[in-house]
Amino acid sequence: MIPFEFEYFRPETAEDAVRLYHELAQSGLEPVYYGGGSELLTMARAGNRRFGAVIDVKAIPECAAVEEEGDKVYFGSAATLGAIERSGLFPLLGRTGARIADHTMQLRITLGGNIAGTIRYREAVLPLLLADASMEIYTPDGAQSVSIHQVFSGRLDLPPGALLVGCRVAKEFARARHGHVKKTKSEKIDYPVATVCALDADGYLRFAVSGVHENPFRDLTLEEIFNDTRTVPRLRADKIVEMVRPGAVSDVLGSAEYRLFTFKRALMEIFAMEREGAMV
Repeated sequence: MIPFEFEYFRPETAEDAVRLYHELAQSGLEPVYYGGGSELLTMARAGNRRFGAVIDVKAIPECAAVEEEGDKVYFGSAATLGAIERSGLFPLLGRTGARIADHTMQLRITLGGNIAGTIRYREAVLPLLLADASMEIYTPDGAQSVSIHQVFSGRLDLPPGALLVGCRVAKEFARARHGHVKKTKSEKIDYPVATVCALDADGYLRFAVSGVHENPFRDLTLEEIFNDTRTVPRLRADKIVEMVRPGAVSDVLGSAEYRLFTFKRALMEIFAMEREGAMV
């Protein structure tokens, strides 16, 4: 049970949602956008989050959509991880989302909620970083389409009240060969000690990481090392690990050293997938 009262709104357009947000904010109601609600409601029940109004975006068609659009695929911010996996439109994104939570929670957790939430791992963003996704955003100035690299650096950075409507990915990336390795402390479904996603862009492997640092990241300098075939994979992995060492996290899931050790194992598995033709 949520221990406070709030108002509920269910607009049918992004324009109405953003207008509502700003009107409610000016009235001091501290509104929030609502998709799946898995994190928001849990925090509210625990007394870690308060709000005076909820704006449910699931009735906005472009927020709920999962579809093909010519040479691109589109995923709405309120589309669930389960719906994205079932669509098969971006297998790496679907596979990554399937390891974020159990099947029941996959039917509630939304793409936008995972990307914009406070849980730091934000694993669903990794394939989008690799695919240079365009983020569809609505503000009081109207609809905008911007590169994910402009609005995501460890976490989503949007103007106050801006609504993440969805994202678009070119089919050439959505259908590219890929690999996914997730290492957890014990259970298959758990927060990551290290997650590595890799995507083949015309023979050049891009990769992005969650769990090792405070926030997920993709680093072009590390990708150059990763693709330097003049050096054996083990030495490439060693060099990458040393470069990420300064920001490695220590917490209840593992020390910084354990995370780095696990990260290296994940990198070596990606190398092995590529060598053995196991990337799909």
